[in-house]
Amino acid sequence: MSDIRKVVLAYSGGLDTSVIAKWLEVERGLEVVTFTADLGQGEEIEPARQKARAMGIPDEHIYIEDLREEFVRDFVFPMMRANARYEGDYLLGTSIARPLISKRLVEIAHETGADAIAHGATGKGNDQVRFELSAYALDPDIKVIAPWREWDLTSRTALIAWAEKHQIAVPKDKRGEAPFSTDANLLHTSSEGLVLEDPWEETPDYVYSRTDHPEEAPDEPEYITIGFDKGDGVAVNGNAMSPGTLLAALNDLGRKHGIGRLDLVENRFVGMKSRGMYETPGGEIYARAHRGIEQLTLDRGAMHLKDELMPKYAELVYNGFWFAPEREMLQAAIDHSQQLVTGEVRLKLYKGLASVVGRRADVSFNLYSQDVVTFEDDAGSYNQRDAEGFINLQALRLKLIGRRRKPRN
Repeated sequence: MSDIRKVVLAYSGGLDTSVIAKWLEVERGLEVVTFTADLGQGEEIEPARQKARAMGIPDEHIYIEDLREEFVRDFVFPMMRANARYEGDYLLGTSIARPLISKRLVEIAHETGADAIAHGATGKGNDQVRFELSAYALDPDIKVIAPWREWDLTSRTALIAWAEKHQIAVPKDKRGEAPFSTDANLLHTSSEGLVLEDPWEETPDYVYSRTDHPEEAPDEPEYITIGFDKGDGVAVNGNAMSPGTLLAALNDLGRKHGIGRLDLVENRFVGMKSRGMYETPGGEIYARAHRGIEQLTLDRGAMHLKDELMPKYAELVYNGFWFAPEREMLQAAIDHSQQLVTGEVRLKLYKGLASVVGRRADVSFNLYSQDVVTFEDDAGSYNQRDAEGFINLQALRLKLIGRRRKPRN
């Protein structure tokens, strides 16, 4: 990589990426461009500009962008159409943010004439894979620098010492060993490491930042409605909202009622198991509601096929293959299934749970027929005698197998 002159760094403004920015300049002799994405992580990102300036990076090389609407519209909602949950539980909050960040890193590299991009992901995690697979899919000639796989700063003490040597401000809370690490965006907050590493020990209360404790949530349930159009949420309680605004509103409701906590031991793509705590308040509500409207509007065959495809889709997102053709193929099939997924779902929010308690759709979209399903007189809509022939046909092969198994004298 001796031909690299300029690099675009995914920059949070924190200690690690600040050290990386200076390291790229001092140790590699590179011109550094920083990119900070506002994905709704819930904290002020403008200080990242001041920190970059303090390290001598000129304003024209400091990129700070609000990507919240694009994040939800073009990444979260398409994923939610698939009802994706990795290993049956995880709503993929960290995974789905990485392709968008990579997309902008590559685009900014092209805009600024940079030769490479850089990230602060460690060599033990999934994020390095997600960042780099996405980047290579978008630009196969891009160079990627991953300092955690290259440098000799292998401890927090060494990192802080290097920062102090190069006049990088070290916050007081970074001098001691942090009890856990976090990642956040508009969809979720994840926490892992140290106090969470023993999978037998319950997650301490102080780890939770996105949800109130379910036991302390309101004693009265709250009922809400979510409106859907072609598989995407468009309104809460009858109020039309943009994708980002809708998810933010659901996050507020989920926080209040302690919804969306998940304690998970998962299988990382790089081979190890890890234990993490996830908070996805609005996402959990939304996912339940989306499933609820599909119950009315999706045909059984389409719904069951989607259920079969979902684990593969979720695995592709988790492993970093958002821009791979197989994910795009699955997305095309999923999006086709959503053309008539339009209607409204009513949910009950109560002490950690989001329960679907009602759903309705216009007759143009609704496959549920009360006339057919009723236990009262159905006026000839369904001939119960037809069931006998249906059962006999289904039982034919079972009868043949049964005769083969039957002992012969």
